[in-house]
Amino acid sequence: MNYQNTYDIIVLGGGFTGCAAALAASRQGKKVLLLEASGFLGGAASNCLIYPFMCYWTSIKKEDGTKARHLLSRGIFGEIVAELNARGGFEDETLKVILDEMMVSAGVQVLFHSTLCGVEKNGTHIENVSVATKAGVLTFHGKMFIDCTGDADLCVTAGVPTKLGREKDDLCQPMTLCFRVANVDKKTFFENHDLWQRLYKEQLEQGKFSNPRENILVFNHPIEGVLHFNTTRVVKHNPVDPFDVTKAEMEARRQVIEIMNFFRDNQIPGMEHARLVYTAPSIGVRESRMLIGEYVLTGDDLVACTKFEDAIAAGNYDIDIHNPEGTGTSHYYFPEGTWYTIPYRSLIPKSNDADNLLVGGRCISANHEAQASIRIMPICATTGEAAGVGACVTIDGDTSVQNADTKKIQEILTASGAYTGL
Repeated sequence: MNYQNTYDIIVLGGGFTGCAAALAASRQGKKVLLLEASGFLGGAASNCLIYPFMCYWTSIKKEDGTKARHLLSRGIFGEIVAELNARGGFEDETLKVILDEMMVSAGVQVLFHSTLCGVEKNGTHIENVSVATKAGVLTFHGKMFIDCTGDADLCVTAGVPTKLGREKDDLCQPMTLCFRVANVDKKTFFENHDLWQRLYKEQLEQGKFSNPRENILVFNHPIEGVLHFNTTRVVKHNPVDPFDVTKAEMEARRQVIEIMNFFRDNQIPGMEHARLVYTAPSIGVRESRMLIGEYVLTGDDLVACTKFEDAIAAGNYDIDIHNPEGTGTSHYYFPEGTWYTIPYRSLIPKSNDADNLLVGGRCISANHEAQASIRIMPICATTGEAAGVGACVTIDGDTSVQNADTKKIQEILTASGAYTGL
């Protein structure tokens, strides 16, 4: 089998983070390979049915006193949103096609069904990565590597230090299996919101649910008669232990049936003809491993709305922590018109760990509280885009990621329509 095995930049993970990283790098004239373990792009949106996009804007006052929406996630993420809207809105299958088209148009080489299985490293320099495929193990050489796996898989395989979950006990936020229900009279269902939430809470307190979640979380889906549920909760399972993940997915499916039985047994209005049509291919992971990088972004940094000198992205999604141990979800909401920034230093390892590796998405260098806000898809896309640009600037400067020109990274991001928050 003949295949090209040398690239400027190799990106691991084809979610919003990896797609943005690959596109950003390719648009800067680099030869890019995007490796994805599944058979499609989109990451959490495609594999885990994560929907909808969480808030990625705030309101600011204009000079005339009126308010205007201030977008915090822009650039490539904004392009994806615009294309989705042009084709009728956020639908999972449409998203997959859009991302395919964007990669082909930009000249990104995509390889599906390729699972990371090895890294060759010379000192602090990654020389190549190996992936398991149907054709056996394939090895690819690169100048720069970007970990957009969500679970810091490349970091771990390359021997770069990471941490798991919250500091006091390594527990992560719960995993959730999303699912879709069809044949629903949505108008009637939502008119009876107080009824089914009250009944659920009463029966939860009576011990009738194994799911510890405090309420039912459901979103209106754009397809007529379809609801999107993000309400299962599996706690105290390690999201990077394959045996724990297997148990979690089985437990979550059992919780799905539990909830469907609740609607049927309580004759919830609007759900008389409801049918479960789809559970996500993979359980959703909110938090797992994170890089221990040059700078560990903290919840205090976010609450202070810190504007870092080397800022490469911005956000103000609330610090949204689903209890790692059971019931309850805590929130810290940012005041209107405020936002924090994310420093380039949180995308790079320490200098004695790796000199040609960047990290984007929910596994950047952050603590438990900060990760609870920066983990959403819009922000992940912006840190991915920044990582793609950072890799290009590193190559062009013939230097390490630690010594890359951050001002140049910021200039390119700004010129490309991205937003650093400064």
